[in-house]
Amino acid sequence: MTGSVTLIGESPEDPYSHGRAASAVLDRHGLVTGWSERARALVGHPAAEVLGRRAVEVLVDPADRDVVLEATAACVRRRGWFGVVPVRARDGRRKGFGVRVRQVTRADGVREWYLVAAPAEEVVQWEIDRSVMDGLFRRSPIGLSVHDPGLNILRINRAIARIGGITPEQARGHRIGDFLARADAETVDAGLREVLRTGTPMIFTEQPCRVVGQPGKERYVSVSAFRMEDASGRVLGVTQLVEDVTDGHRARRRLALLTEAGATIGTTLDVRTTAQELVQAAVPGLADCVSVDLLEAISRGEEPVADGGGGPVRRTAHRTVTPETEHLLVPVGTVNSYPEGSPQARCLATGRPVLEQFIDVPGAVTARERGIGAAAPAVHSLMVVPLTARGLVLGFVSLWRSRLPEPFEEDDLTLAGELAARAAVSLDNARRFTQQHRAALALQRRLLPRELPSHPAVVFAHRYMPAGGATGVGGDWFDVIPLSGARVALVVGDVVGHGINAAATMGRLRTAVHTLADLDLEPDEVLSHLDDLVTRLAGEQEQDIEGAPGEQVVGATCLYAVYDPVTRLCSVARAGHPPPAVVTPEGEASIPDLPAGPPLGLGGLPFEAAELTLAEGSVLALYTNGLLEFSQQDMDAGLAKLCTTLAGPGRPVEELAQAVVDELLPARPADDVALLLAQTLTLAPELVATWELPAEPTAPSRARRLTADQLAAWGLADMTFATELIVSELVTNAYRYAGGAVTLRLIHHQRLICEVSDPSSTSPHLRRARSTDEGGRGLLLVAQLTARWGTRHTREGKTVWTEQTMPPLPGGPVVPETLLEPGPPDGT
Repeated sequence: MTGSVTLIGESPEDPYSHGRAASAVLDRHGLVTGWSERARALVGHPAAEVLGRRAVEVLVDPADRDVVLEATAACVRRRGWFGVVPVRARDGRRKGFGVRVRQVTRADGVREWYLVAAPAEEVVQWEIDRSVMDGLFRRSPIGLSVHDPGLNILRINRAIARIGGITPEQARGHRIGDFLARADAETVDAGLREVLRTGTPMIFTEQPCRVVGQPGKERYVSVSAFRMEDASGRVLGVTQLVEDVTDGHRARRRLALLTEAGATIGTTLDVRTTAQELVQAAVPGLADCVSVDLLEAISRGEEPVADGGGGPVRRTAHRTVTPETEHLLVPVGTVNSYPEGSPQARCLATGRPVLEQFIDVPGAVTARERGIGAAAPAVHSLMVVPLTARGLVLGFVSLWRSRLPEPFEEDDLTLAGELAARAAVSLDNARRFTQQHRAALALQRRLLPRELPSHPAVVFAHRYMPAGGATGVGGDWFDVIPLSGARVALVVGDVVGHGINAAATMGRLRTAVHTLADLDLEPDEVLSHLDDLVTRLAGEQEQDIEGAPGEQVVGATCLYAVYDPVTRLCSVARAGHPPPAVVTPEGEASIPDLPAGPPLGLGGLPFEAAELTLAEGSVLALYTNGLLEFSQQDMDAGLAKLCTTLAGPGRPVEELAQAVVDELLPARPADDVALLLAQTLTLAPELVATWELPAEPTAPSRARRLTADQLAAWGLADMTFATELIVSELVTNAYRYAGGAVTLRLIHHQRLICEVSDPSSTSPHLRRARSTDEGGRGLLLVAQLTARWGTRHTREGKTVWTEQTMPPLPGGPVVPETLLEPGPPDGT
């Protein structure tokens, strides 16, 4: 083939082409007068057996004669026919053939019937192929172009003709680059030549496409191409498939811009910084120039007016694609009032976005109405989007296009609205931060826990007695905080002073204690962090609502205890706080000798923790100093009376708590009092299993075996699979990275707890592994299979723990199918 390609009509695959189809000639009586060699090959009858005989007798099964005779009658009426008929082969089998019949006249005037036949399945496939080819060139929405080895166009379909704004006839003989902008033409030619040279197909390559007839219209296409070869391997050319993906490309670009803006807008609680982040996010991805104007009341940090009256606005930020022209814009800080009827004034008054285009309308809008300098470049498209938060208009953002050739459209307005909505929330938060920060602290008067969580390690009772008279709200608090490994933290604290500031500080300390407890720090470490926090709080100059200087909080006391029901050890550290009282199961009350520690807020002084071994049923009494300061008694007398009140065996903690309040406190105490009584419980030995595993490659397999056996003993066989995966991952990490012996502990109480301890102090971190990473999926597996997991550090190393919810009966936990394929362990 040279210079052209025949795409439709007879081709090497045409079943009726010469050499592929069987042919025969019948006279007007139906006798066979001609029989081709191909007919013999397809049907099996040699010419000697067929010539001179009636075709219906030789080639048609008796059961099919009625069908054939009906087709014969139709053929006679129409002087030709096409259809599928059953033919009997020489071996007796029936085969379907697609038959074309045409009446011909010989030179002597005798009329005969010329038959061309092909196997029916080949005819059907050929018709499908013809339909596909016809559809590709006439009805397919995907562009198709066929090129010779010199990249000259042989044929294009209607879809690609629409993209290029040409007709198929105009394209033939040209190169595809003749209809594209120069840079895009070079890209297309380079891609097609690479396909011709290597034979490697091009698949879904996205590239820009600017048509010569529409140079200002931005368009993106997805291109696929493959090399055409004949049966001998000779290169015939290249075929290119082109799909217009402009809408999808723009949607992805807008989504990427919105995603980036979500991460960069509102990083601070500063109005000007947030406005600047907004214009940086919108230029140049969305507009050539962007400015942010806020109502003057907003710029002063005041509440916006809800009547939509608008008013003067202050330019807060702006940005252009060409920094050298930035000085032409209205300067930041300028107060401006836009004329009535201008896009900005309408947006401010209605709270709705405005989209205007000034193409081919010279002087349609003045520079002042556009909100830019008189010498700034002429714009052709403008969007003004309100900055609305909590239903109130804070200002607006204006976006212009001058260099980008395409005007704004509705999708751009939607994107600008999303950016403005996110920025408005951040702007409003920044405005309200200073205004409402002190008010929010003053309103936190009831910061004590309403309900304490029940816990299997302790049975507790609590009382809180506010100070009487005009003393005001105090800063006493207490907490029971569940920890990992079935442990529990018991906390009592007291902020120095009274009033709103003391209560606000108490709330911050209590929140900090919860955060630090989640980190599983030792009691002395918790107090060290609290000491740093109180030191910072002491440096803040708090003021009340009227603006007068308020009471400055300079310190606090706290007692933090952690009780482990497995070991019955209670680790206690205190910062200038009264010591706890301990009541044995036999009813003997005493005050243990514990390091006092400095009050919080002095800074730089160490804290020390001490361990108490508590028998099951012991009562630990924690309290604030207001309990011992009634009637101006000294501390020793107060402690003695407290021990006397608590003494006695077999008393429920609720009864003990009420007895302490009745005996030690007057009706109107002079100071706030917080009291927390906790009766210790222990876990039965059979509910705890501990093993020491040497740092050997067999440690994970041994850990799995021990885990499976223990779960079976506990009747938790349904949890074996998930727990083995968890244990294997954690022990493998410890073996690979810790460099020492590993301790595995399983605890069976309200949840199944797994703990793996090692001598390393480095914590594992959950991360999202990429598809090409060899590791990084182990902790993701652990996180998915557990209700909670974490790491706590000890003086000897660390412990990685997990908690699993007990399965409902009958049945076990459902493991997500996507997690059944284990990955390499995470680094510790």
